[in-house]
Amino acid sequence: MLWNNEITPDQEPLKVLLKRHDFVDDSRTNDDGSVRTIPTKTYFPVDHGLDKLPLVIWSHGFGGNRDGASFISRYIASHGYVVTHLTHHGTDSSLWEGKPGHPWDILRQTKVSRSTTLNRFKDIPFLLDNLQDWADTQDGLSDMIAFDKIGMSGHSFGALSTQVAAGQMFLDEDDNPTTLPDARIKAGILYSPVPVAEHLLAKAGDLGDTNIYEPINIPLLHMTGTLDEAPIGGMDYTHRLKVFEESGHNEKYLLIKDGADHMVYNGTRGKLERNPNREKHEEIIKLLTLAFWDAKLKGDEAAQSWLDKGAKEYLDGLGQLKVEK
Repeated sequence: MLWNNEITPDQEPLKVLLKRHDFVDDSRTNDDGSVRTIPTKTYFPVDHGLDKLPLVIWSHGFGGNRDGASFISRYIASHGYVVTHLTHHGTDSSLWEGKPGHPWDILRQTKVSRSTTLNRFKDIPFLLDNLQDWADTQDGLSDMIAFDKIGMSGHSFGALSTQVAAGQMFLDEDDNPTTLPDARIKAGILYSPVPVAEHLLAKAGDLGDTNIYEPINIPLLHMTGTLDEAPIGGMDYTHRLKVFEESGHNEKYLLIKDGADHMVYNGTRGKLERNPNREKHEEIIKLLTLAFWDAKLKGDEAAQSWLDKGAKEYLDGLGQLKVEK
């Protein structure tokens, strides 16, 4: 039983349209000297008859772009959300597109500079600073969005970007520890969280045993699966649990899907073999995602109750959900 008997995992009740736009940040440049440009794709429902809709940001994984994870965002938008995907130059599909060989093999050989990573983190506040002005020019899109109800999500490198926007510590250009929390973001979802504490602490020797996840200051839903190995490095899914275990906010959720792998969130397989449970895993992802946003961005008490209790019954052998509040 779901929190709303009108919700099903396979129906999208509202028609969803798309808008694409490239945001240009004249104050930043990429490693090649080009001006920083952030391509976006925004999903939004039409003829919804609803009040203003919450906004969800999606940040892609390493080698991805704004077109990934459409099965999640189209589903969420059809239930009364505006969802904006962005492409992060330097960690996107341009690294492998048009080059010989498999994308994963190319990405494994790619070195990402510190400035590229920091630019990725800075894309989020820049987008939020400028999104409303752009939406004002888009035939009523701005009137549709509740800019005081914003969530952020992302897959893999996008999960790390979400962790940073939620308050996690990272190192600046000079290896000094810093944070970049965005108070406009009220909650977040991490699809394949990325633990970076050991790497960060090794680079900044004066941090000692500092918990870099302690400054996280919003509720987070962490999603992984028992086959969610790191495509680069090969560590098994258990290494991802550290972010959940050490994050500072007192409300957090951890979903571990049995047999789910790393690419199930993106809608593509990469080098992974066919997953016979892919459709069921995608159903779980969509429903848990919607319930979390309904609870945190729409204040739906029934969705919150289902997250706290009913979701565990719904999973019934398909995975485990841990709740800490």
